[in-house]
Amino acid sequence: MSYITDKGILLRKAESELSTAPTKDKNLAIEKVCESLEKHRKSILEANLLDIEDAEKNKMAIGLIDRLKLDDERLDDIIGALHQIIELQDPIWKSDQVWTLENGLTISKMTVPLGVIGIIYESRPNVTVDAFGLALKSGNCIMLRGSSSAINSNIALVKAIKEGLKESPISEDIIQFIEETDREYVLEMLRADKYIDLIIPRGGQQLIDFVVENASVPTLQTGSGNCHIFVDDTADLDKGLNIVKNAKTQRVGVCNACETLLVHEKIAGKFLPMVYEELKDIVELRGCVKTKEIIEVRDATESDWKEEFLDYTLAIRVVRDVEDAIEHIQTYSTKHSEAIVTENLANSRIFLRKVDSATVYLNASTRFTDGGVFGFGAEMGISTQKMHARGPVGLDQLVTHKYLILGEGQIRN
Repeated sequence: MSYITDKGILLRKAESELSTAPTKDKNLAIEKVCESLEKHRKSILEANLLDIEDAEKNKMAIGLIDRLKLDDERLDDIIGALHQIIELQDPIWKSDQVWTLENGLTISKMTVPLGVIGIIYESRPNVTVDAFGLALKSGNCIMLRGSSSAINSNIALVKAIKEGLKESPISEDIIQFIEETDREYVLEMLRADKYIDLIIPRGGQQLIDFVVENASVPTLQTGSGNCHIFVDDTADLDKGLNIVKNAKTQRVGVCNACETLLVHEKIAGKFLPMVYEELKDIVELRGCVKTKEIIEVRDATESDWKEEFLDYTLAIRVVRDVEDAIEHIQTYSTKHSEAIVTENLANSRIFLRKVDSATVYLNASTRFTDGGVFGFGAEMGISTQKMHARGPVGLDQLVTHKYLILGEGQIRN
C-alpha cells in the first residue's frame, strides 16, 4: 500500500465513529487540544523559528514571511479560535425542513458530515489548527498537506494536536498530516477519491490551478485574492485614505489585502496626492497614465491589474465612474473581496449588487473577510467559487445532507 493509502484507510476507519460523536465529546477533544498546544508552546515556536530562518535564507518575500510567522500572540489567537469553535452550535444532525406527503410519509432533510476532507495549503501554519478544529466540530476527518516552507511548524502543531486527542474520547486518527514534501504525494492525494471526499486548495492561483487540473476528488477553491477598493467622487476622502491604508498595509501577505485601488476621475487630483504622501515610503505604487499625471509612480502594466502581489505593492487606476470601476473589477478580480467608499446611496447599491465577488464592502476595509471575524471561529479558507460554498468556509459549509423518510408501511402504486 502507498503512503497516502495508509493514511486514507485510517481516516475512513475513524470517519464512522466521528460522524456520530456527541457534541460534548467533540468539544472535550478540542479543549484537550487547546491544553496540549499550550503545553507545547515552546517547542512549537522553536520549530517555527527554524522555518523562518530557512525562509530568510531563501529570500522569501517579507509579506510571505509574515504569513509564516508564529509568536506568542498568534499562538494565543490560534488557541482562542479553537475555544470559539467550541462555543459554536454543532452543525450535525440538524433539520430546517420537515414535511409530510399526502400518503403520510414524513420527510426530514438532515445535516451530516462530508466525510474526509483533504486540504493543501501554503505557509500559514495556523491553517493546520484551524482546519483541524473546524473538521472535528463538523464531524469530518481531515488530511493535511502544508507547504515545505512551514514543515517544522506543522509537524510540531500536529504532534500537539494528536497528543491532545489521546486525552479525549476522539481518536487521534481523525487527523493525518503529509510530512513528505515531494509533489508526487500531492498528486496521489488529489486522486485518492476512495479515501477523500473533498479537496480544498488554499493558496495562490498557481496552487489552485494545479489542484483543479489534476484532481479527481471534488474541489472547493479558496485562497487567491486580487482585491479592489473603489473610491467614488462622493467619498469622505479621509475615511477612504484610512480604509486604503489598512487594506493594503495592515498585513500584506494575506488574501484579503487590497491589491488595486480605483479612483473616480473627479477626485483623483485631490485624493491621489493624499495616498502618495501616506504610502510612498512603505508601498511601491504603480499607476495608469492618468495616475502618473497626478503623482510620481511606476507604470502599471496589464499583468499588474491581474496580480495578487502579497507584498508592499499597489496598482492604481483612475476610472470614469462606478460602472467603469465595476467593469475593471469584473475583468481582473479573483472574486474574493471588493469595496466601495462612497456617500452616494445609488452608487453603493449599484456596486453592492453588480460586483460578483464573494464579499463586497461599503465604506470598510477588505481585511475583514475572515472566518474568525465573521463569527465562524476560524475558516478553511475563503471560497471564490459559487458551489457549494462561497466566502469564508466555516462549520456550516462543511456539511452535506441526507433525507430521512418515516413511514408506516406505505408502498408506491
